[in-house]
Amino acid sequence: MDVALAVLVFAPALALGSFLNVVVARLPEKRSLVRPRSSCVTCAREIAWYDNVPVLSYLALRGRCRGCGSRIGLRYLVVELGTALLVAACFLRFGLSGHAFVAAFFVAALVTLSAIDFERRILPDRIVLPATVVVLLAQIALEPGKAPEWVGAALGASFFLFAAVVAYPAGMGMGDVKLALLLGAALGRYVGVALMLGMFAALLVSLVFFARHGLAARKMAIPFGPFLALGSVIALFWGEPILHSYLVTI
Repeated sequence: MDVALAVLVFAPALALGSFLNVVVARLPEKRSLVRPRSSCVTCAREIAWYDNVPVLSYLALRGRCRGCGSRIGLRYLVVELGTALLVAACFLRFGLSGHAFVAAFFVAALVTLSAIDFERRILPDRIVLPATVVVLLAQIALEPGKAPEWVGAALGASFFLFAAVVAYPAGMGMGDVKLALLLGAALGRYVGVALMLGMFAALLVSLVFFARHGLAARKMAIPFGPFLALGSVIALFWGEPILHSYLVTI
């Protein structure tokens, strides 16, 4: 049943991913999300509907504009496909439930924020803070008895990263601190798993940079948001067994 549900939501989730690409491109520049219609950033040619079908159009055009032949960023394909796969996975994991819808909203926000942070090194408050409020209120509505857990996890995760910023300001920014509010609201007790996995993934990438570039790697900025998002996705689906395994071994 849940497999059929995941397949059913895949196509709408692709369309959602297409819209999220518009958000990624326009919201940081405070442009309208609905007007004008999408166009090539190089030749300004308006994109026809048949060239705007999620994933399929990108593959058919081989990642290039039909008009001028300029390359279309791989981000468009990654956001569309990533959103569809993650949203489908939410319904596969949680079934047709309120938790699935909250999880789907959460992963869509993570995809959007990761793409923006990767390209622009920012995590816009206009996404992070409203998303936090929506997720927190939804979680409390679904499980009122766990309200202290959701609120406590949000504040605790944010304070943890704030302490890290104070200790090492060059390591991350206040955008990551605010993102931790969203992570805690969505993950509750499993937010610690997300933070630790995100930091571990970022550390591995940093070590690779140091191995390839030496001391020059200290001047290379690495967006932390995508790593926190990666840890959060893992915690969303497998946080319970990971936390259990950790507690058993200590």
